[in-house]
Amino acid sequence: MRLAKYSIFLVLAAFMFGACSPFSKVLKSKDYEYKLRMADQYFVKKKYRYSQQLYEELFPVFKGTQHFEDLYYKFAYCSFYLHDYMSAENLFKGFLDVFPNSARSEEVDYMHAYCFYKQSPKPELDQTNTLKTMGMMQTFINTHPGSERNKEAAEIISKCQDKLVIKDFNNSLLYYNVGQYRAAAISFAGLLNNHPEVPNADEYKLWVVRSYYKFATLSILEKQHERFEQVVNEVHDFQDRYPESKLLKEAEHYLTLSQNNLKAIAK
Repeated sequence: MRLAKYSIFLVLAAFMFGACSPFSKVLKSKDYEYKLRMADQYFVKKKYRYSQQLYEELFPVFKGTQHFEDLYYKFAYCSFYLHDYMSAENLFKGFLDVFPNSARSEEVDYMHAYCFYKQSPKPELDQTNTLKTMGMMQTFINTHPGSERNKEAAEIISKCQDKLVIKDFNNSLLYYNVGQYRAAAISFAGLLNNHPEVPNADEYKLWVVRSYYKFATLSILEKQHERFEQVVNEVHDFQDRYPESKLLKEAEHYLTLSQNNLKAIAK
């Protein structure tokens, strides 16, 4: 009983303290200029939830005034710093629509794209935001050719490409691991077509060879000739593309195996 009374006392004390807190007094004020000054102070002190709440209230009050651009700018950043990237993305976009000629437009344009990057998920999940990031960062580079942010934008595009490669590789490997070797070969080949500049392209090409070889060995006799021929063609393509590859010897091993199988089939 004594503990229950003490708990009620703490709740009431917290409520009374909140009601009398400095921020509560700011909220109750009818002086909008004062509220704006306090919102800016909270922003500088990184108390973004306080500043966000005040900016949101002041948004319609200062719309069309000399203070509106700065208010809008900081309001967008509040969402960003609070990790609400979807809201921040919409606010940055809105800023560009309202203030297309602002001195901050380049920065905000970058932040608009960056919000999509912050929403880009792990490789195994849907990569819609990753693709949007790449498109928007490339548009930023094209639109602001002299920007100091272009190096970072290019690095982000590269990171997004790496994530897409990982996703495509994992999907392809899944086909291979469950024994769907033809689907795996097509998927690995698609990975190479979609990401021709990938650094370890020879590794993915070897997976194409492996997959087609597995597919050929498990095929019915009537289909084996054409499918081992497919392996031979893939290895020749490997030799042409990656003559210096450390994986060439393994690829040529599948060539030898396939040629031996073709000779056996021909007998």
